[in-house]
Amino acid sequence: MQKYSKSIVVGVNTPSNQIDFEYSMDELSNLAVACQLKVVGKITQKLQQIHRTHYVGSGKIQELVELIASTEATVVVFDDELSATQIRNLEVELSCDVVDRTMLILEIFAKRAKTRESQLQVEVARLKYMLPRLVGSRANLGRQGGGAGLKNRGAGEMKLELDRRRIENKIVVLSKELEKLIGQRMIQRKKRQQNNIPVVSLIGYTNTGKSTIMNMMLDSFSNDKDKSVLEKDMLFATLETAVRRVTLNTNQTFLLTDTVGFIHKLPHHLVKAFRSTLEEVLTADVLIHVVNYANPHHEAHRKLTNQIVAEIGARDIPIIYAYNKIDLVEEVRSVNQENHIYMSAKTKKGIEDLMKLVSELVFKDYVHCTFLVPYAEGQVISYFNENAHVITEEYEENGTKLIVKCHQRDKEKYAAYIK
Repeated sequence: MQKYSKSIVVGVNTPSNQIDFEYSMDELSNLAVACQLKVVGKITQKLQQIHRTHYVGSGKIQELVELIASTEATVVVFDDELSATQIRNLEVELSCDVVDRTMLILEIFAKRAKTRESQLQVEVARLKYMLPRLVGSRANLGRQGGGAGLKNRGAGEMKLELDRRRIENKIVVLSKELEKLIGQRMIQRKKRQQNNIPVVSLIGYTNTGKSTIMNMMLDSFSNDKDKSVLEKDMLFATLETAVRRVTLNTNQTFLLTDTVGFIHKLPHHLVKAFRSTLEEVLTADVLIHVVNYANPHHEAHRKLTNQIVAEIGARDIPIIYAYNKIDLVEEVRSVNQENHIYMSAKTKKGIEDLMKLVSELVFKDYVHCTFLVPYAEGQVISYFNENAHVITEEYEENGTKLIVKCHQRDKEKYAAYIK
């Protein structure tokens, strides 16, 4: 795809659509723009199911040919994932580049990936997408032979077969490198679990403000201002999982993770590729599901995100629904439900309510205790100062009296000092 090429978006409205069709088409246009394509036209069709060979019917194909001619478009973008047969047939009929929603999303991910792990994940997903879509032309079907002294005569393979084998080999090589990085991530995850530090994960549809909320929380409850993450009003601004430490004014600490956003018709290649990243969600004690309240389709986004989270196995983790961007709407019609917060990360409205709810859920196993620690056991005092909320500290004849709010396991661990 050339930069700023003229493009036409095409979609089929079927009864199985999970989201408003017009919104899906608008989202497709935004994906095209994110790939630096200029959208100059749109064609839609209502069908019971997508046409198996051409995606749309013959009448729409003719209409599309005429629109391409009148707009001088060089790229046609389709709202669903196309098969190899559909791509081949459409390119023959339209005489221009054919791109589907999956290709656009892969392209965006490839441009935005910064770390080696995310770059590998995207590349493996791209190659797995390409593999079944290698379309052989007559030029590709010529037998491979020749070379100095015709040493390669025995190869006798078609170029298409060679391309397929090269891609398969590359997938194997990249997957092995990715496995090593995933192994390192698992080690880091186990260390965090051993340290007994609770984990809170931000999840949600793309561009709902997850990174903004993370930076808001860091700005309010962290001394390290250099740990902020990228926040930008665009699709898939965040691809890497960021992990930051947050310490409340009660001296209670948890880890906050920011994850990749979801989108309607998210390619299954990417869901599989980013599974190791998404598995950060599985280790969370609490999920903050960020919803863009200003988007008229926010409820559909919420349901889709819940569906993906359930598919990766995170069904029983407590969820806080943070309805964000209320500063962009005239009226907030709040639903009086448990664990629902209406807020604006941009203006910091609702942050106190959010943090109070996070604290209640994350530290629900914390209990009030009174300890009398002998003066010779100074390391116990240090432990509570670092890992619990010390409410009062008094010096008595036989030792230091502490009134603390600590985890149940710490109460059991230091039961000998309970007064």
